[in-house]
Amino acid sequence: MPGGFVNPDEPLEAAARRELREETGIDVGELTQMHAFGDPGRDPRGWTVSVAFVAVVDPAAVQPKAGDDATEVDWHSMDKLPPLAFDHEKVLAFARQWLGSRREGP
Repeated sequence: MPGGFVNPDEPLEAAARRELREETGIDVGELTQMHAFGDPGRDPRGWTVSVAFVAVVDPAAVQPKAGDDATEVDWHSMDKLPPLAFDHEKVLAFARQWLGSRREGP
């Protein structure tokens, strides 16, 4: 779950692509805005709003490489995750539900 800050005058999707590329070395095609998270207290450093994006990639074909301020990067099963920061468990729970509803169709 790479993340970072939006630069002045930078569109949200461009910022998401930039952060993904800087922290993992991954460039993606389609990127979909999933949800915004902004509850007070979600980040102990101060009030922060996160806009989460989703991209579908084949993990066998894409090898991430840690860069920028990421010390390590790897693929993890959503059922067997390492410890997560802030409210990222809530973000991933939302992502599971969101992805499941998109697979079910209308």
